[in-house]
Amino acid sequence: MKILVCISHVPDTTSKINFTNGDSEFDTNGVQYVINPNDEFGLTRAIWFQEQQGATVTVVNVGGPDTEPTLRKALAIGANEAIRVNANPTDGFFVAKQLAEVIKNGGYDLVIAGKESLDYNGGMVPGMIAGILGSNFLNSCTAITVDGNNVKAVREIDGGKETVSTTLPLIIGGQKGLVEEKDLRIPNMRGIMTARTKALTILEPVDAPANTKAVKFEKPAPKSAVKLVSADNLDELINLLHNEAKVI
Repeated sequence: MKILVCISHVPDTTSKINFTNGDSEFDTNGVQYVINPNDEFGLTRAIWFQEQQGATVTVVNVGGPDTEPTLRKALAIGANEAIRVNANPTDGFFVAKQLAEVIKNGGYDLVIAGKESLDYNGGMVPGMIAGILGSNFLNSCTAITVDGNNVKAVREIDGGKETVSTTLPLIIGGQKGLVEEKDLRIPNMRGIMTARTKALTILEPVDAPANTKAVKFEKPAPKSAVKLVSADNLDELINLLHNEAKVI
């Protein structure tokens, strides 16, 4: 089984976020980047298939040279090889077109992408890839088993979970549940050294329109000061909730 894991290169959640050029561009200075958490759950599950069922695992990213350390980390975790599409990931459709081209040329059986990235939270790329390729697709996937060409998977739906059966080739939008956080792999020294010798192929992008553009970013409003009201002063509490907070 050939598995392709789509990797997004996203800011660590502990990073301080700022914008430049009139709040129209993200300021990368001092920002630490990591594998998108939803993608890391998928990568860990792919490595399980590698160890238990002899699958080969390739990771792919759309981005510039600055994303290569993230791909190298994925190789250190256990992926067999990596691909970088040499393009700025301008919008979801553009990224989906690049990834669809890689999938079409690579003949992958299972494509695991995170259901959404931590930075833009668009949640559109896995479904767009499936639409472009006409492939089977499952989103919000929390469990998956493969037996030959047959797949059983669990996905989150409103109010619960749904168990479905399908066949390969398949594209999934994965999330926590594919593995638990305690099962995530931390690269060891041997993995880091081995990653240096694994293939990292750079591909040039195919022509595709960028249908969206970020015009301006805005930070959430700062939290206002907290007002403390005595437990004995219910009239004042009701007044504040009604006239100031306007929640009653």
